[in-house]
Amino acid sequence: MDSSSINKEKLHVLAVDDSEVERAFMEKFLKNCDCQVTTAENGARAMEYLSLENELRKSKKSKVNMIITDHSMPEMTGYELLKKVKESSTMKDIPVVIVSSDNIPTLIKKCLEEGAKEFMLKSLQQSDKQKLRSHLKEFQQLIGK
Repeated sequence: MDSSSINKEKLHVLAVDDSEVERAFMEKFLKNCDCQVTTAENGARAMEYLSLENELRKSKKSKVNMIITDHSMPEMTGYELLKKVKESSTMKDIPVVIVSSDNIPTLIKKCLEEGAKEFMLKSLQQSDKQKLRSHLKEFQQLIGK
């Protein structure tokens, strides 16, 4: 049993990408990390879900433990989603991981400075699983206190 199974409940990850193929890949990848996964096709839909989830959070019925989002999406970019999450008093502690096929140092720096926990290049690799598990475990310990 891996370390993410310490808590009987699976950690819940919100995966956001406008590409159906990439969403399916992320969902499978995260389920292989023993996570519960919810997907959204863009940042606006992710914010809608997080707003509803925030109401459930008050009753302790649901909780997103991490957000993994593509950077380049219509309606609301991953960077804009990151900013909204970090500006929210109720969501600011949720780790956000940005994924992108764009390896642009200024973009990476901008996302990390805004509060992204990690910036990963697409497509996610086996080594990325360890980074994600580490962030999930860290967050689990943080909320467990």
